[in-house]
Amino acid sequence: MHLLVLGFITLLVGTLIGTVGVGGILLIPALGSFAGLSTHVSMGTALFSFIFTGILGTYLYQRRGSINWEVTIPLCLGALLFGYVGSLTNANTSVRSLNLLLAAVIIFAGVYALKPHTGIISSDGKGKLNRFILLLLIGSMVGFGSGLTGVGGPVLSVPIMVAFGFHPLTSIAASQVVQITAALSGSIGNFRHAFIDFSVAWWITLIELLGVSIGVYLAHTASSSLLKKIVSIVCVIVGSYIFLRSW
Repeated sequence: MHLLVLGFITLLVGTLIGTVGVGGILLIPALGSFAGLSTHVSMGTALFSFIFTGILGTYLYQRRGSINWEVTIPLCLGALLFGYVGSLTNANTSVRSLNLLLAAVIIFAGVYALKPHTGIISSDGKGKLNRFILLLLIGSMVGFGSGLTGVGGPVLSVPIMVAFGFHPLTSIAASQVVQITAALSGSIGNFRHAFIDFSVAWWITLIELLGVSIGVYLAHTASSSLLKKIVSIVCVIVGSYIFLRSW
């Protein structure tokens, strides 16, 4: 029964990753509750699976011409450099601190998704060099946060990019690519510390890939406003539960 529930949550996670970017955060508490994994291993296993959801998401978004590579490349460079640093910090951080940090990230993502997306800085109004530096810094924050907490790149990169004035679809498409670099970089450190349960990783990855395929289709054919509201509510509930349990 537990595996059936975990499979359903994993499918939902993949669908949300493909549609709105926010979804990977839900997999970590599910792995802890229904697969019996520790916090560190749940984070490492989830992050490892995001390498493959990122690859498929990148292929599907690129096939639809939705990826702006001038935006995506500097984002990936920053994530690649700092994902490994984040995973090393993870290994030296207490479980309680990680749970509290994870809860904060989940609640932030949920609350942010409820707010209207009004840009702070327009990407079109900045010079190419300034925009490159800005995206490099965003990628660095995303990579470090992804390696530290085990969440996928989209849940961090999408809200930050939208806040700086990037179009939501451009942000979601770019985040599929940065998900690969952030997850790959962070997984190297997690592998060294044996924080990846490959016996669980292979089958949740297969289910996630199915969900990503569904999610990308929804992102390009239907309004995602309802899904964003659902994600917001779920994120706030799950994040609050983890916070209260850890506190």
